[in-house]
Amino acid sequence: MLPSARRSAALLFSFAALTVASRAQQSAPEAHPHHNVILFVADGLRRNSVTPEDMPTLYRLRTEGVDLRNSHSVYPSVTTANASAIATGHGLGDTGDYGNVIYPGFYLTDPFAPAPSDGIAPFLENDSVLATMNAAYNGNYLGETTLLEAAHKAGFSVAAVGKLGPTAIQLLPSVHRNELGQMDIPETLILDESTGHANSVPLPLDFADQLLHSGLPTEAPLRTNGFPADSQWSNGFSGNGAQAGTLAANTVQEQWLADVTTKLILPDFAKAGKPFVLLFWSRDPDGTQHNQGDSFQNLSPGINGPTVTLALRNADHCLAELLDWLDKHPAIKANTDVLVTSDHGFATISRRELDSTGDLITTPAAALTYKPVGHDKPEPASTLPTGFLGIDLALFTHQHLFDPSQRATSGDSVYAEVPLSGETSSYPANGSALLGDSIHKLDGSDARVLIESNGGSDFLYVPSKDPAIVNETIAALSDLDYIAGIFVDDSFCPTATSCPGALPLSSVGIVGASHMPRPTIVVSFKHFFLKPGDMQSGIQITDTNLQEGQGNHGALARDQTWNNMAAIGPDFKHGYVDPEPVGNIDITPTVAAILGIDLPAHGTLKGRVMTEALSESKSEPKSAAPGKTLVSAPAANGRRTILDYQEHNGVHYYDRACMIKAEGNTPNCPE
Repeated sequence: MLPSARRSAALLFSFAALTVASRAQQSAPEAHPHHNVILFVADGLRRNSVTPEDMPTLYRLRTEGVDLRNSHSVYPSVTTANASAIATGHGLGDTGDYGNVIYPGFYLTDPFAPAPSDGIAPFLENDSVLATMNAAYNGNYLGETTLLEAAHKAGFSVAAVGKLGPTAIQLLPSVHRNELGQMDIPETLILDESTGHANSVPLPLDFADQLLHSGLPTEAPLRTNGFPADSQWSNGFSGNGAQAGTLAANTVQEQWLADVTTKLILPDFAKAGKPFVLLFWSRDPDGTQHNQGDSFQNLSPGINGPTVTLALRNADHCLAELLDWLDKHPAIKANTDVLVTSDHGFATISRRELDSTGDLITTPAAALTYKPVGHDKPEPASTLPTGFLGIDLALFTHQHLFDPSQRATSGDSVYAEVPLSGETSSYPANGSALLGDSIHKLDGSDARVLIESNGGSDFLYVPSKDPAIVNETIAALSDLDYIAGIFVDDSFCPTATSCPGALPLSSVGIVGASHMPRPTIVVSFKHFFLKPGDMQSGIQITDTNLQEGQGNHGALARDQTWNNMAAIGPDFKHGYVDPEPVGNIDITPTVAAILGIDLPAHGTLKGRVMTEALSESKSEPKSAAPGKTLVSAPAANGRRTILDYQEHNGVHYYDRACMIKAEGNTPNCPE
């Protein structure tokens, strides 16, 4: 604990950018500069999890307000990518926040930062990492203005509260260090899971003083709920190959965040008498869905068990606390819009089964026997290891495999080689990997292929940009039975039929104005339903160190791109169901239009104003436009990447992708 709240720290909320095409000009509604906005993000919430029994507050809000029924995350469907889209209203091609783990183009390190900031596969849900990224990219690695930053400059009171990483992304330019390597105290308020702990974003001095004298803890509670870290009642406990994960929701930490918001932040806003924008990012149900222990090594009940029900109720409780505060302040409530969203949906993890019939994955990575790494325990036979994509590509293309999280202690490579033979087989500890004969450069730029693991999708970088390596890799990927979509940089695949088996990256909005290194290839892993058409029964093959039966996301599958979105307040219609496609990328343009906030832009991959949902709009479409499909040329084995998407006012919304042997030119992915 730090000696005083003046040294308390918050963390960085890494809001990733969205996937979209440019939008047509449209008329913005008349601005109401004295209105307020609360944005509530329930991380990882699936739309169909919102029921009157488990989430009465969210259910009532979307019933009484606007039900944004045809909603979308951006792809890849991971947290920081969608955080960037929510923060800026731009797609990922503009923000460069392609995933939770990306290749920054150099060895990311800071002499004042802890070890997690080091490396060529940084995890962005970390304030220290965000500050280091900002230092390398002119103070704002996203390259676009965030809504909360613009609102602050326009004179609004602003605050970002909640989950580590995406919360700080909402006010990203405020996350930086001074010349001594210390986190600077921002003008704005970032309150997250790291507040009061080392390497967090400090609180403004006046607010730190309030917190010190409030009777509330000055440090954010850990996810342990007060239990030992390895207890099943600790929400942060994920278990291992021999032990199930948590049986508890993230109640203690989330209650602290809600208490500080309703007892200090909102009362401060009321006293200031200025319009405000508040963002609250609930880690639940995401964190509990990842770690739940209800379905150990089984696909059923998966993420539909009793522990996840507790997490759903926990997130709903947090929103209820915010709305209860508004109810007690009717004059403020009358001028406050509330928008709710989730960054992405979710699925149950498969590390063995390929489809609902129980057929097993047949690639070499699933056939080897592995020596557990770190604190892992032995997994059942035929289980895909962490980093399975790198292992299979190394074996298919006869290359050596290296772990970017482990420095070599012998030999001529700077990174440790991963053995892939007999009883000595191992795997990269965090899933990310390097392929090549030997890696001599710390930044990995002499690797033939660099892989960044992102759960339901992985990113592949070819530093040399050699077309022969790219084509060899595409061909190998198309033969892997767990691949559901291949997307390749437009410089190699400029059209839908340029690369057999693959579509261009621009087709999923990953080519734009960003200066961040862009993946050469993005792959989405296979997805299926235990019950056909039942989104709650979704199963996702996932590159992760979590167990079969726990939860993950990141793929281009509809149960993960179908998030939960709704809105209520003076600027929105009442009891209206919006059939048009909408997405996280549209939130910032809509709020900026409502509040009359100017948002300068560098890129053109922008969302749209959700005009049809606003109270001033007379248009009430009966149904959305028909969906569209993009199909690649067939690979040598006949498999094609197929992309199903929707379009509205020039903005693209991605539904699902699959890789199948399809007849004809316009097949669709199976539901």
